[in-house]
Order: sequence, then structure tokens, then C-alpha cells
Amino acid sequence: MKRQRGAIIAGLVVLIAITMTIFIYIQMSPSHQAKETIDSFYKLEQEGKFADSWALFHSQMKGKFDKGHYIQDRAHVFMNHFGVTTFTYVLGNVDKVNEWKLSEESEVLDVVYQVNVTKTYKGKYGNFNLNQSVFATKEEDEWKILWDYKK
Repeated sequence: MKRQRGAIIAGLVVLIAITMTIFIYIQMSPSHQAKETIDSFYKLEQEGKFADSWALFHSQMKGKFDKGHYIQDRAHVFMNHFGVTTFTYVLGNVDKVNEWKLSEESEVLDVVYQVNVTKTYKGKYGNFNLNQSVFATKEEDEWKILWDYKK
């Protein structure tokens, strides 16, 4: 009986160790980290923390518009024009993309991760969804956000 109980306990310990290893592997995977960064970006946007969400942009994105303009424009367009105070969003699956460019004239990024994001707004002009492919890549050991500007 003691031997059987010991075998059961040993089996449970091995099962827990395997489960923890898989969990850690998934949490550390680039695709998971990319999706977490995109999720963080949209959580900040939901809260109207546009200065903080802007900080998550890749340097190529920051070259598109300065911080002050982004903060002002983002709040103006989405909150004032659409008449909404916030939105909900859903993140799709993660796809790895090799040799991706922000725009035709941008430098090539070796590896990025693409996630389709669907934002739902409920405002004075009714309910509507905005779908956008969002990209994430590492820049100086930090995950950063990019949008697609190719024609």
C-alpha cells in the first residue's frame, strides 16, 4: 500500500513538472510574448492611456507621428468623432511572418508576428467593428508594435 501510494505521488510530481515545463515554454515563446504585447497595447488604448500605448510602438512607427500628435489625434478621432468612451477587442491567432516591411520604403524586419485585432465600438453612430492586422517584433530586447502601411 505504501509502495503504491509512493508511486502515485511520484507520478503526480512528474506530471506537475511536465505541466510546468510546458507552461513556461509557452509563456516564453516569441509568439506568446508578441501577442501579450499587442494585448497590453490595446488595454492601454481602452483606458485612454495613449502616451503609454505610444511608448510600445516600434521606432519605425514613432517615425510616422510624434507622441503629442498621436495622443491628441487618437483621443479626438475615436472618442470625440465616434462618440465612444471605450471599446472592446478580440485578438486572433498569431502568425509568424518573415521579412516583413512597414511600408514599401521601410527597412525589412527579419521576423514579426501578426495578430488580427477586432475592436468593437458602441457610439452615437451605432455599433461597429474595426479590424486591423497588428504586428509585433523585438527591438533592442523589447517587444514593440507595428501597423501595416503598404499600399
